[in-house]
Amino acid sequence: MATIASSDTIEATPKAVRRLDVPGWAVAYLQATPLFLILGFFFLLPIAMIGIVSFWDYDFANIYPAFLTTNYTDTLGSWVTWKTYLNTLKFTAIVWMLTLFIGFWVAYFLAFHIRRTSTQMILFLVCTVPFMTSNIIRMISWIPVLGRNGLVNSALIDMGLIPQPIEWLLYSDFAVVLAMVHLYTLFMVTPIFNTLMRIDRSLFEAARDAGASGWQVLWNVVIPLAKPGMAIGSIFVVTLVMADFSTVQVMSGGQSASIALMMKNQMSLLQYPAAAANAVVLLVVVLLMVAAILRIVDIRKEL
Repeated sequence: MATIASSDTIEATPKAVRRLDVPGWAVAYLQATPLFLILGFFFLLPIAMIGIVSFWDYDFANIYPAFLTTNYTDTLGSWVTWKTYLNTLKFTAIVWMLTLFIGFWVAYFLAFHIRRTSTQMILFLVCTVPFMTSNIIRMISWIPVLGRNGLVNSALIDMGLIPQPIEWLLYSDFAVVLAMVHLYTLFMVTPIFNTLMRIDRSLFEAARDAGASGWQVLWNVVIPLAKPGMAIGSIFVVTLVMADFSTVQVMSGGQSASIALMMKNQMSLLQYPAAAANAVVLLVVVLLMVAAILRIVDIRKEL
């Protein structure tokens, strides 16, 4: 009986499971492998292909694998390209300054003057309502407002402020900047608001107890602590404006140019290697701008 009981006990004991000893550093790499594969396939591989195609040759109908620097010399040696880059940088600088100014005050109002979280969420949802439609529809919605017979000109004429319609409200650089500010301000509001909500409110009380005025608290406490959010929003706005071609094309009526619009036109003419070379140059310029922003402001605490 004892022998039978002991044999049953041995059979009931589960077999020891062998575990594969994997170093801790290897576990982290294994967990990140799916992300690396996705980024490599959908991000790095397309960029590499653009870089390769930028050295190819082309004619009016085909592209030919080669290794030529003609596309880069034609791009960097053309005064049209430099003028287009300056125009694009002009749009970027103006839109960045306006979105930073508007976005900061909107985020400041939501963070410090709206106490209830539910009200903040409702106001954020209201801000995101226009994003439920495409950029083209939001741009076209400005045409009946800014047009020659639009709402603005009609109202100004009816009030007797102007004798005739203002021509530069639509199909001009003003219209391009206005549409871009409308499209991209939310990308500045969101990171700044997130940064402002993390600020310890006791710092404001300490500053006031030390005799600081409201503007001194804003300048010496709020703005320095909000710089990471401003930097993140600036990266969003700068990259979006530099790569925008539809807004420039629609709102300027073809009277203005940007580097992204130039690439779009090159692709329409089947000049893919030239467009790829422009894309590589644009990527380098944008990366330099982002590096300059990160050099000024440390955003690691926000990540």
